[in-house]
Amino acid sequence: MTAPIPNNSQGSPEADDDRGWLDDIVPNLEKSPETQRQGVDPNSPIVMVETAFLASAAGLLWLVNFYFPLGPMMIFFPLPIAIIYLRWGNRAAGMGVLVAVLLLSVLMGPVRAIQFLIPYGVLGWTFGSLWFRRSRWSFAIFLGTVLTTFGTFFRIWLVSLLLGDDLWLYATIQVTGFVEWIFNILGILQQPSLNLVQGLTVAAIVVKNIVYVGLVHVVAYILCNRLGNPIPDPPKWIQVLMDE
Repeated sequence: MTAPIPNNSQGSPEADDDRGWLDDIVPNLEKSPETQRQGVDPNSPIVMVETAFLASAAGLLWLVNFYFPLGPMMIFFPLPIAIIYLRWGNRAAGMGVLVAVLLLSVLMGPVRAIQFLIPYGVLGWTFGSLWFRRSRWSFAIFLGTVLTTFGTFFRIWLVSLLLGDDLWLYATIQVTGFVEWIFNILGILQQPSLNLVQGLTVAAIVVKNIVYVGLVHVVAYILCNRLGNPIPDPPKWIQVLMDE
């Protein structure tokens, strides 16, 4: 009688290594805190489907706004990635950013994809992380303003590098003309200094980004509450304005 062939895969170090390698690629959703938080069947592909859908939505919003510029649409750029984080956690949000960047790289080229990634992709991931941890609006708006301001200067540098022209100089010239017009109205017979002009330019960028980040929070507060993934409550004075 022939003896049974032993199964060398059980208990061997090679088999353990293979199982660990497979676990990295196919995570155990039964232990995933995201699926437990949402009450999702571990065998359901909803995590992958929602992540792909929202990442595609983020990329398409950027694509549509590029060809048909609509100012209010910019408010929605970081929201799909933030919603992915709120629903499925850090890893899914990171994959969502990657999918959106790859999609835009194919449709519009790597330059436009980088312009989406910095700041809107990073901003969406950051907001999702802060809202998931119930951070206060003041801190989230401050950090978002820092990221968007950095993104503005990064885009100025990137476009200037590609065009071979200094866009910061162009912006400075425009602000100089505006300041001279204000000086003429006020009767100030003096040329604005370069430091004053550049300081006002930076201040205008910061103020614009503060307003933008604040509007993103207001829209996210309304939208995410309806989706069942609420973000932290706004300050009382904002709640009063929204109630009115």
